[in-house]
Amino acid sequence: MTSMQYEKELKFDGATDVELPSLEGLPGVAAVTAATPEDLDAVYYDTSDLRLLAHGITLRRRTGGHDAGWHLKLPAGGPDTRLELHHPLDPEPPAAPPQAAPEPPLPDRGSPAPPTELTLRVRAYLRDAPLGPVVDLRTHRRRTLLLDRRQRPLVEVARDAVTARRTGEATAAAWTEVEAELLRGDPALLDAVAQRLTRGGLRRSASPSKLARALSTAEARTPPPPPAPIGDAITDPVADPVGAAVTALLRTQVAALLALDHRVRTDQPDAVHRMRVTVRRLRSALKTHRALFRTSAGPGLVGLGEELRRFAAVLGAARDREVLGAALTDEIEGLAPEECPGPVRERVTAWAGARYQESWTGVVAELDSAGYFALLDALERLVAAPPLRRRAAARPAGPAFERRLAAEQGRVRRLLAAAAGTEPGPERDTALHGARKAAKRARYAGEGARPVLGGSAQRFTRRMTSIQELLGTRQDAVLACRELPGLAAEAHAAGEPGFGYGILYAGRRAVVRRCDAELAERLPALLAELESTPVQRPAAE
Repeated sequence: MTSMQYEKELKFDGATDVELPSLEGLPGVAAVTAATPEDLDAVYYDTSDLRLLAHGITLRRRTGGHDAGWHLKLPAGGPDTRLELHHPLDPEPPAAPPQAAPEPPLPDRGSPAPPTELTLRVRAYLRDAPLGPVVDLRTHRRRTLLLDRRQRPLVEVARDAVTARRTGEATAAAWTEVEAELLRGDPALLDAVAQRLTRGGLRRSASPSKLARALSTAEARTPPPPPAPIGDAITDPVADPVGAAVTALLRTQVAALLALDHRVRTDQPDAVHRMRVTVRRLRSALKTHRALFRTSAGPGLVGLGEELRRFAAVLGAARDREVLGAALTDEIEGLAPEECPGPVRERVTAWAGARYQESWTGVVAELDSAGYFALLDALERLVAAPPLRRRAAARPAGPAFERRLAAEQGRVRRLLAAAAGTEPGPERDTALHGARKAAKRARYAGEGARPVLGGSAQRFTRRMTSIQELLGTRQDAVLACRELPGLAAEAHAAGEPGFGYGILYAGRRAVVRRCDAELAERLPALLAELESTPVQRPAAE
């Protein structure tokens, strides 16, 4: 029932006493026409402390106009672009007979619950805080459409007379503004429209939304600031401070975690894996750069790291079963019928699906837990005011990241050399898995250093990824060998042939032997490579 689209829209002030300039003759515009005016009545929803607005999100229930319904708008791709989700209105009671009377003041409405499809999108931002109406807003809209030669609308320019008040209060604010929205076509056309409007006396609005302006105007206070810029590029990798680079890295990962929450709740493809990787990247960044943080913050950061580790383990149970089921199914597809008699594929698929569903249900329960919400609170506090050691954080980012990558590479080398020298068996499996995790952590460190160190960090990341993938293929095969005997026993108890499970087991053991042989062949070169300087400064590239 929910539809979505990307909205690119510009807002302008100064519209009360300024006539709109002519919009004729713009590139690609064949005609300019006035559309039917609309009267829009909207209720905006948020928490009492305006958590959605603080993240640049608006949720409203609008009646009237051509797009009546529930609208959820989320930041996407820049300050003027948002992802808009639209959900039909809930059923309305029969309308009262019309009466010839002056228009009443804005009423106190009830608060129908927003659709679940929309609230799931913002659960990570709301956490356990209830949603409710915060602003009642009425708009009389006069629309101008810019059409192409096929009479399709390219841009809508709307002049809005707005009346707004905080829900439950009598005082209202009023203003007029202009919005220009790109409906289709080239974004350059929207820029050309903006130039016409500004030359005609309008100015770009400082308010990101009507809601923000309503709260600021009605209560003479500034609404919560928008989120800090995420993932800003480092302009000078040598002179820029490492504290700013690490803070930007952490903000990027926290924003990614919040954005993935609804994907996991709705079981979208690969969502659990992506959230698990994001959590691991956060934990890796805190470990890799722990020397930047004040000693007094250490216990809190250790606790945060442990919570991230625990949460990653919850996500990992679902992801590991998903990967194992897919790998076994792929191998079954490559076997001849006589090698896999009986319903082996069906049993493996049902087993993997049931185990994944069980684990995913546990993940969703975790996403609604007090511990998860406390984790998100702690992460947001961390990136809002990171407890950095002033002198350490002020050092140039380039050399600081080089030192951290060198330390991570040295750790991988030590663990890999120790694991390779261990006798075959469970102890060696555990040691190689530990080396794999170290390579993954180093890979994440390289990814985080890429905005600072450029191609050098990218090459470092590729090196660690190749080690991680070799050891990861081995670890997946080891896990399959642990699970297959149990599956064979279940099949035997059900009177099904067990031969195919033996073939699968033999195939997985062959993968382990192949990885071991490749590791033995590559080990001298790998250790020598890991002994070398991990990165070079961008200036030397």
